[in-house]
This record gives sequence, C-alpha cells and structure tokens, in this order.
Amino acid sequence: MSAVTYLNFDGDAEQAIEFYSEALSATEVKKVKFKDFPQDPNYPLPENELDMIMESSLTFAGGKIMMSDMLPSMKTVTGDLVKGNQTLISLINDNPQKLDEYFSKLSVGGHVIMPLSHTPWSSCFGMLVDKFGVSWKFNSDADQFLDSVISNK
Repeated sequence: MSAVTYLNFDGDAEQAIEFYSEALSATEVKKVKFKDFPQDPNYPLPENELDMIMESSLTFAGGKIMMSDMLPSMKTVTGDLVKGNQTLISLINDNPQKLDEYFSKLSVGGHVIMPLSHTPWSSCFGMLVDKFGVSWKFNSDADQFLDSVISNK
C-alpha cells in the first residue's frame, strides 16, 4: 500500500499534467478523459466536460501524483474548488542537484516562499507555490532529521 498525492483542478488538469511532466521529468504519464469511456445515456455529460481529465497519473523519480478535473456539473455535490494551503507535495531526495532542477522548473510562473538553502534541519530545503496554486516542499534530509530528533528524545 502507498499514499499518493491527488490533485483536483478546475478544468486545467491537462495543462497541469503537461507542466508537471516536464518539470519533474516524468517517466510515465497516463490520462483518461471523460469521453474515453461510454456515457450513461440517462445522464450524459455536457459537451464541454467530455474533454476534461477524469483520471491521470504521473510517475517520476520513484514518486507518483494523480490528478483530475472537477466537473462543473458536479459542483453542487462536491462544492467549488478552492486553492489553498491545506495540501502540499513534499519531494524528498538526497540529491541536491535534482531538487534544484525540480525547484527551478516548478517555480516558473509561481511564487517562491523559501529558496533552496541549507537549514538546521536539512542541507537542502525550500518551499514554493506553483502557477496552479499547488504548494511544494523540497527536503534532502527529511528522514535523517526525523530519526535524529526521535533518537535524542
């Protein structure tokens, strides 16, 4: 079993998939649009929703992110999509050059909260919000830091 970050978008999931695929040097990208499977004739989707992403996954450097669009016709059930800080993706990699590469690409069009730098808890740590409003944390030493603090209790 594994936990996977899942991101919902408001009609721009396909652009997000392209952006993240390039920024993270994805090794595998899978995507299914709503039009890719038979529609229920009793409840057909509006034409403008058929090209939206129903489900997708992006595999990179041992990690995976899944994404989809929230259908406008479902917002009465799901509510509106709200961009916020309740979710972030944490990239943990002991290769600072790889973290720098991801950080540089993901920050394009976004906002850097904390540039990659040496901190008391990590030799390479930084945070940003990308152009889609998704928060990212980069850390080269997360596991070592946790183990160190726990063992010193």
